[in-house]
Amino acid sequence: MSQVKEVVVGDVRIGGSNPLVLIAGPCVIEGRQAALEAAAALRELVDQLKIGWIYKSSYDKANRGESASYRGPMAGDGLDILAEVREKYRVPVLTDAHDPVEAETVGKVVDVIQVPAYLSMQTPLALAAGATGKAVNVKKGQFLHPEAMAGIIRKIESTGNQRILLTERGTTFGYSDLVADYRALPRMRRLGYPVVLDPTHIIRKPGIPSSDPRGGDPEYVPHLSRAGVASGIDALFIETHLAPEKAKCDACSMLRFDHLRELLEQCIEIDRLVKRWDLSVRPRRPDGFV
Repeated sequence: MSQVKEVVVGDVRIGGSNPLVLIAGPCVIEGRQAALEAAAALRELVDQLKIGWIYKSSYDKANRGESASYRGPMAGDGLDILAEVREKYRVPVLTDAHDPVEAETVGKVVDVIQVPAYLSMQTPLALAAGATGKAVNVKKGQFLHPEAMAGIIRKIESTGNQRILLTERGTTFGYSDLVADYRALPRMRRLGYPVVLDPTHIIRKPGIPSSDPRGGDPEYVPHLSRAGVASGIDALFIETHLAPEKAKCDACSMLRFDHLRELLEQCIEIDRLVKRWDLSVRPRRPDGFV
């Protein structure tokens, strides 16, 4: 597994033979107090479990089904809140950027710039994110095959930036469902960069409002997470909330914080076992092709 580059974000090391890392936080910033409460709960948990952690939350959920849906506090207040979380809880922070100008602004505050799945083919955004020198987490578009991420990698690398994370968040299957193709995880990892699994978006049903209970199946998040860790991923991306039923975005798909400890304990144990295996060895097919 050592052929995968190590990406260092603050004091968190992702990839190579490093232990599993957690990227977690509420889907969207719902205000300063809510963000600080979520960060405090996560800080306590990860310290107890001794797992590396990056705080994630969006200041602008630009891709919403309805124009009246809550999007977040926007860049000004949102980045101030993320900066406070970063300083108070000693944690690297991650948030989305949606265009090149935004990427430059975000890069002055956060540790990881995220390229959203629907924007994963946008060259100007990839180049701008890479040019900041910050780590870049690219979410694989639901419409892309794993090897298509090689082109996105080359775009970011062209800026001199090799601090890249690749996140699997499901593949379109019909009009209102996503599936997790676990072949995608080792296939993307062979591109040389750490791979992240985001189960909380795989179980989201596109086109159904996030406040509608039918819009997600969070009960499958543990199953998807455990399978991903067993496949040799480098990090788990889990959107979590202290009270998902009250969340202003993705209420139907975020994992309740009370359920996170048990899941992480299981995944840490699986990860320790997997790290003793050589997952780079591929069996040969009967016809002789690898």
